[in-house]
Amino acid sequence: MTTIQPLVLLAPLAGVQLPLDQVPDPAFSSRLLGDGLCIDPTSQTLCAPMSGVISNIQDSGHAVSVTNEHGVQVLMHIGLDTVNLAGEGFTPLVEDGQQVQAGQPLIEFDADFIALNARSLLTLMLVVSGEPFELLVPATSTVETGQPVLQLKPATASVEVAQEQGNALFSKPLTLLNAHGLHARPAAVFAQAAKGFKASIYLHKQTESANAKSLVRIMALQTVRGDTLQVSAAGEDAAAAIEALVVLLADGCGENVVGVAPASTAETPAPVSSATLLRGVCASPGSAFGQVFQIKEAALVITEAGLGEAQERATLTRALSDADRALQAMQANVSGAQAEIFRAHQELLEDPTLLEQAHTLLTEGKSAAFAWNSVTVATTRLFQGLGNTLLAERAADLDDVGRRVLKLILGIQDDALEVPERAILIAEQLTPSQTASLDTCKVLGFVTVGGGATSHVAILARALGLPAICGAPACVLALSNGKQVLLDADKGELHLEPDPVEIEQLETARHQQSLRRQREVAQASLAAVTRDGHAVEVTANVASLQEVEQSLVLGGEGVGLLRSEFLYLDRNRAPSAREQADTYSAIARALGPERNLVVRTLDVGGDKPLAYVPMDSETNPFLGLRGIRLCLARPELLREQFRAILASAGQARLHIMLPMVSLLSELHLARRILDEEVQALGLAQRPKLGIMIEVPSAALMADLFAPHVDFFSIGTNDLTQYTLAMDRDHPRLASQADSYHPAVLRLIASTVKAAHAHGKPVSVCGALGSEVLAVPMLIGLGVDELSVSVPLIPTIKAAVRELHLKDCQCIARQVLNLEEAVEVREALYQFHTATAGTSPVLEN
Repeated sequence: MTTIQPLVLLAPLAGVQLPLDQVPDPAFSSRLLGDGLCIDPTSQTLCAPMSGVISNIQDSGHAVSVTNEHGVQVLMHIGLDTVNLAGEGFTPLVEDGQQVQAGQPLIEFDADFIALNARSLLTLMLVVSGEPFELLVPATSTVETGQPVLQLKPATASVEVAQEQGNALFSKPLTLLNAHGLHARPAAVFAQAAKGFKASIYLHKQTESANAKSLVRIMALQTVRGDTLQVSAAGEDAAAAIEALVVLLADGCGENVVGVAPASTAETPAPVSSATLLRGVCASPGSAFGQVFQIKEAALVITEAGLGEAQERATLTRALSDADRALQAMQANVSGAQAEIFRAHQELLEDPTLLEQAHTLLTEGKSAAFAWNSVTVATTRLFQGLGNTLLAERAADLDDVGRRVLKLILGIQDDALEVPERAILIAEQLTPSQTASLDTCKVLGFVTVGGGATSHVAILARALGLPAICGAPACVLALSNGKQVLLDADKGELHLEPDPVEIEQLETARHQQSLRRQREVAQASLAAVTRDGHAVEVTANVASLQEVEQSLVLGGEGVGLLRSEFLYLDRNRAPSAREQADTYSAIARALGPERNLVVRTLDVGGDKPLAYVPMDSETNPFLGLRGIRLCLARPELLREQFRAILASAGQARLHIMLPMVSLLSELHLARRILDEEVQALGLAQRPKLGIMIEVPSAALMADLFAPHVDFFSIGTNDLTQYTLAMDRDHPRLASQADSYHPAVLRLIASTVKAAHAHGKPVSVCGALGSEVLAVPMLIGLGVDELSVSVPLIPTIKAAVRELHLKDCQCIARQVLNLEEAVEVREALYQFHTATAGTSPVLEN
């Protein structure tokens, strides 16, 4: 026990002092890394806030930690996202282990360079060792280098002597009763109580754990009423700690609580589900009859204290290297989008921010397992809590990578899942690694509570041909292994008491589906022409050269949507102009001069952020600076992409498409920039230019846009969620955020009418175009082209060949006058049954 005297910290540089709440980076504003203050600097030398030892200085020079003789540790971080500068602009003046005096210069930096090349110059000073403090200067006041700005309150520091000894003890699972979970007040009560025991104590929620003596870690678990928790402890007071803390949780940790129903019922989205039918969102089409098999990840026991920094660094480095080799092997067994997923996982292994934070914890004496798990869990939680669908899905990737490395550190063999025959897997969430390794001879499909229709798990499920639904109610986790269920992924349904007649029909339909698929692939090269001679172009939605090549093998007539952001995502630096140009040219050469290549310009923004493009945090990123808005705000980004795309002119029939256009002025400005680049390159003419119709304003004003474009392409996914004001991946709303809603169909119809009045073609490139059920309706509405998911090209072309245009026009007029999406689907089911004698649900 060591008494810490009052300690004053000095301003490390001059500038305006700001509270952490105003820092536009959740990792700092949420105080995940520690509490302290922020300074918007006016000087260019970072100085020591106190005397001590340099406990860590990053190789990139943008961050440094000082630790004094009492164990107080202060982290200083210059700028936001400055780790991406790889040391450029920073000159370290000290090195690890060096003794420094308060006020001594530590790092010099080029403020002008950083301001131009990083997100922000805001500099953080954080007390990461957790001592309480008081500010000595008011917020938004000017401070000078060396001025006292913060005083640590006298406190007693204790070194945890209760290290884990032998196996930890675990409490029985208990249900959390607090109405708002363990928020700050009850979490503080729990953490304070845990500190009174000589034991290493953890609070567990499913597969996640938190140090029970850390208020921040407990809050980061984001518990809710009805969660199932466990307490574990190891050390001298382990048994007493568990007994007392379980009672404390049951009593509400100082809050008045009453009993609740089990967590499984808390998440059931009534009235959509029932006692015999559970509903979710279709992640991968198809149907299957089989037996339930629950997949549950075992909790991993992690020791916090390390065996020495050098040894723990070596352990982490070895695990990262082994994980990289494993991911490389997984890539070798897949291709296209599947390979891209595991390449992205490799990028996470090299993420400088994750490694920086983990190494900081290693310098504090933590174990490799504790350090790696802490930073990956905290970042995963951060992604999940930002209200951003894409980041939430990428959190699943980070969780997958995190557990892969953690198991390697702990020496745990990650064996393949042993599942019974005809298994329908049920899980809170499957990881991409688990999904890719499924034995499709035994696994017929799966259902998860978490995840979204655009997640990497969904992509892998479609590639494997496994029917799957996500966003299911949590009560699905209570189903018994071996229970016979019917999974109808097309409808997003899991039938718990399937009718024997339905099962027999399903088995017959599955056999017919297999034969039909073989016939469709064999006839893939045939044109998509209706029985009465109406031609529909069927092209591909792609995000790589491999997918383009696959689409041609499957009968694709061109590329209707090249998602150019595949060049930009899951990397730490922007692709060079040469890399972009070479990629577009390679794709154009693969298509040849007789096929269309529609390149969509960069469609990123608040919902799909880039690590190297500074973007402010947005309350609602789907309504913020994304798509063409972001590119026009950063015209050099758009110019560079235009130049790269234009390099492929002449090698294919080049089209350029602008995403998220909502104003005519956006179209005019983008076209002017394109014309300037066309002229600068000396091209004879501009490629065809079109816009995506995915914002209601563009659909409603299609008659005004049409004279100024060469084509329209309708993105039904975004058009649906903006029209209905529903997040298409929301687990409770996704079944209602349905592109078959008559309001969406009316916008499609009016867009086609306006386009055709000016002689302009219309494509549908959203998910609706890839659904067999929707094909007659879209043809009847006048859509000229269907740009679809690559594996479904033969199926969509075959569906077109079975139709008559007049029948399609009739059903299109009928559905426009219906009231609900479910009525539209029912009318289309009946249409298919009457015209083809089969159900499209089982043939998708």
